[in-house]
Amino acid sequence: MTDDRVDFASMLASRLCHDLLSPVGAFANGLELLADEKDPAMRERCFELLEQSARTSANKLKFFRLAFGSAGGFGELVPADEARSAIQGIIGDRAIELNWMIGTDPLPKPAVKIILNLSLLLVDALVRGGRLDIGCEKQGEGSIEIALHVEAERIFLDGDVERILAEGEGASPMTSRTAPAVLVQAVARQNGGTVMLARETPTSLLVGAVLRGR
Repeated sequence: MTDDRVDFASMLASRLCHDLLSPVGAFANGLELLADEKDPAMRERCFELLEQSARTSANKLKFFRLAFGSAGGFGELVPADEARSAIQGIIGDRAIELNWMIGTDPLPKPAVKIILNLSLLLVDALVRGGRLDIGCEKQGEGSIEIALHVEAERIFLDGDVERILAEGEGASPMTSRTAPAVLVQAVARQNGGTVMLARETPTSLLVGAVLRGR
């Protein structure tokens, strides 16, 4: 295995651990509080926090299983509702409106990986909320077009992430922050496709990919 592949796997693992650290840590803290707390009202509050932390952890694990892993159990196609549910899970209670414009037909795994990793990057960019539109269509000869569009008062997309999506994997250093963008480019390349990004206005951003039929 080449050093680049080892580094890539390490960066994805770092990103996963970073995102899981907060809810898992909150769960552990809640258990400690519950062990010492005697007041019934406070114990009920602890249970609520434990339930929220467990739900958040489960949602993130479900998301990363599809976004980073092999998504075992689904074969070559993933139900569209599974992808939508995973994205809703990482949005959680943030002020982000998800506009899902994909039908009920199952999606190829490469398309799902691109949709989920782009969603992860764009949800992170909507720190003050906004709208996320997601579309995916099959074209002639088995090609697939993917488009994600965000609108918000401010879009805080990391500069290195933006350069990798717009220019390719080598445009910026690979870190745990940029690893999902590198994965998007890698999956697109493996499937004979391309990735594109366009800032339409300061409050609007479009990113997508085209995967070629085999």
